[in-house]
Amino acid sequence: IHHRVSQMAQSMPSHIAIQCDDEQCTYEQLEIRSNQIAHFLIEKGAGPNVLIGVCVERSIDMVTALLGILKSGSAYLPLDPAYPEDRLSFMIEDSGIRLLISDTGRFQNADLESLCLDRDEEAIRCQSSMAPVVHIHSNQAAYVIYTSGSTGKPKGVVVEHQQVLRLMESTDEWFGFNQDDVWTLFHSFAFDFSVWELWGALFYGGKLVVVPYLVSRSPDLFYDLVAERKVTVLNQTPSAFRSFMAEDEERSASLQLRYVIFGGEALEVPMLRGWFERHGPDAPQMVNMYGITETTVHVTWRPLKLSDADFGKGSVVGVPIPDLDLLVLDRWLQPVPFGVAGELYVGGAGVAR
Repeated sequence: IHHRVSQMAQSMPSHIAIQCDDEQCTYEQLEIRSNQIAHFLIEKGAGPNVLIGVCVERSIDMVTALLGILKSGSAYLPLDPAYPEDRLSFMIEDSGIRLLISDTGRFQNADLESLCLDRDEEAIRCQSSMAPVVHIHSNQAAYVIYTSGSTGKPKGVVVEHQQVLRLMESTDEWFGFNQDDVWTLFHSFAFDFSVWELWGALFYGGKLVVVPYLVSRSPDLFYDLVAERKVTVLNQTPSAFRSFMAEDEERSASLQLRYVIFGGEALEVPMLRGWFERHGPDAPQMVNMYGITETTVHVTWRPLKLSDADFGKGSVVGVPIPDLDLLVLDRWLQPVPFGVAGELYVGGAGVAR
């Protein structure tokens, strides 16, 4: 993953990589800072097969830390500071991490070495700005994200570099993302939709606008941000987009959106009828994508049109991403006939460890 970001830094160093509030950094600055963090982490024991926790508020530093972890050869475990204390403690204990990057200092654990980007700033700046020489294979872990636990105890899902890379490459023909695109990092980085937002933007040399937590919870402020930052790629859960549509109906600002991509929840397409009537079928193109953490974010793709709004109840999930196999099976694991309910089974290159 990080090699692709480094390629962007070499080819377009002065292009803005990340914005958050009034701060921004170029691809060159992102490259240098993440290299220094990687060297610093290696001194602390980072390397292949090491999992490093990150409990940092949404910021440029948060993204830089994740990239630095990948460059060190380690994998990252996102720990959202907004999560309840007992959930964070469970994830720390269950994952067995020994290194944690934090901006809070609230974790008191004798077995846990806590690093602070502010406190350790001088030590980080003393590190080399060149990328560390670490041999990383595509089948090494890139991150661990815990499931919601809605069907039992939360489980940590280990996803490899190759599974993220093939997600971008296998969907590239559909979307044609490029360096002129502006993405939002709207979701918690502990929710796997963020993998698509974060690495999707940087993979294609686009600009990533990190949405502060309070803005993500305020439909009017978020709508202003999308309009002011000229966002072109917006990823939303259907429930979040319902609030966005309400703002749009009231204000009808000039939006630059090329895509609105749904995920994370079932989409009841009839809710989009008003949006389609105001904006037309493809300005922006609305896309429904279904997936789960264990299959690396997305599994299916369905570009939506106005006639889909007549579908009624249920989510139209579309067709598989080309390198995945999907089957609808009964409880005896036999394919069901058309029109008969079954469970969706996913196989192929996106399935996590």
